[in-house]
Amino acid sequence: MSATIPSSAPSLSPILIIEDNDDHLCLTLEALEEAGVSNPIHTAVSLQAARARLQEYQERGLTLGDGLPCVILLDIRLPDGSGMDILRETKQNAKLSQIPVVILTSSADTPDIKRAYLLGANSYLVKPVVFDEFHQKIREAGLYWALLNQTCAD
Repeated sequence: MSATIPSSAPSLSPILIIEDNDDHLCLTLEALEEAGVSNPIHTAVSLQAARARLQEYQERGLTLGDGLPCVILLDIRLPDGSGMDILRETKQNAKLSQIPVVILTSSADTPDIKRAYLLGANSYLVKPVVFDEFHQKIREAGLYWALLNQTCAD
């Protein structure tokens, strides 16, 4: 049974997940759903796909609270380059820089963590290898960034 949302109800901002690993993406989606996060999910599986998605947001003239993602969950290890490039490009772009970017990666390397924060990451989360811990971390991150965090729309 599906409910119809009245046209006066505010629409939820999407979450952009940039992740190339199908298993990690599925686990992330499951954990967000279990947490009750019902925001639309947009995905990109490569550096090129992420750039295209971000370009699409810009071309459509979207703003925070009006179509731009409320958060980007970004893996830094992508098949065609580094997610750090997306982080840098996003934070250097006047329209996109307000989007919180949460690094969600398997790298616990101190240089990666330092670089991410220097480039403007809002948070850095290391993917746990234990299933239940992974789910718990994603549920908590999803609740915070999609539901609790306040953004400043233009």
